Amino acid sequence: MTQPEFSRPIRVDGLPPEEAVLEIAAEEAECAALAERLGLLALESLEATVRLEKKGRGVVALQASLRARVVQSCVVTLEPVESGLEATFERRYDPKATDEEAEEEELGSEDLPDPLVDGTIDIGEAVAEHLALELDPFPRAPGASFEGYSTASPEEEAEMAPPNPFAALARLKDGKDGA
Repeated sequence: MTQPEFSRPIRVDGLPPEEAVLEIAAEEAECAALAERLGLLALESLEATVRLEKKGRGVVALQASLRARVVQSCVVTLEPVESGLEATFERRYDPKATDEEAEEEELGSEDLPDPLVDGTIDIGEAVAEHLALELDPFPRAPGASFEGYSTASPEEEAEMAPPNPFAALARLKDGKDGA
């Protein structure tokens, strides 16, 4: 397995009994590598405040807030679109959880803990994964719009469509025009 671009491994046995608060920031090379992984034009900055707390039975709770400056490509014009992201998230790590259990669970299960592998949590990778979830999947430059594309339902499209010149002929053919 390759090393993640923004790796900040933390040994659980080295955590204090009370909450540990850690500030992390991606370096320039890490931002470039993450930008490539996430399909960004650039990742200008990525910072996070991470809180780790032991919960008993080896379970560790992670609460984090991230801040990032990203540059994505507009889906319409391909122009660079800069944006700032701020997000908070929580995860739970359990030494008894396994990757196989995670695959067997239904997608979207919010209570499913992440496996605690070799007593280590990679808080940088957790932040990078959540950053990926926060990215706008369809970034648009200001004023950019699709020509000829509508988000209207088929019924709304039919109401907005100009009258069909052959509709009168179709009614005559079917004998529905009163003739």
